Amino acid sequence: MNLTTVKPGSEIVIRHYCESLFFGLHLPAASEAISILDLGSGAGFPGFPMAVLKPSWHVRLVESNQRKAVFLRESARDLENVSVSAERFEKVSANADWIVARAVDHKEILAAIPRLATHVGLMLGEDDFSSVVSDSRIAWDEPVRLPWGDRKLCVYGRMFHGEQSQLRST
Repeated sequence: MNLTTVKPGSEIVIRHYCESLFFGLHLPAASEAISILDLGSGAGFPGFPMAVLKPSWHVRLVESNQRKAVFLRESARDLENVSVSAERFEKVSANADWIVARAVDHKEILAAIPRLATHVGLMLGEDDFSSVVSDSRIAWDEPVRLPWGDRKLCVYGRMFHGEQSQLRST
């Protein structure tokens, strides 16, 4: 169905599956049963591998492209901990513990906080890192470098408590 720009082969295994599993392994979740919104899920990354990695996590794949959403629904048919929302994430009304994203404009993702979640995990390039950590509403953990040498980072953060109550009430 040509859902990604990565060509089949070893690159697809590393860029999609390995990166998503690595990202999920480093997610600093406070409990085993958490809910996650994977915004702009595309072909299901990083959400699908994270749901397989941690079956106690509930992952909602949010994808506005209807063709991709149909693929995701069919692929998730036998996974009890995965659901699919075929809508733009600006229209999502569900709340979750975490928002995760990769290959989506990080400024748009950060704008969704805290309406959708109070924790965020992003997979992004080193060049985007400084603009992300400059968002003072979020307490950022130390970034985790992906081990494949392509200058990508996993960054995880949470809303400051004062910001959560102030922003959720507006």
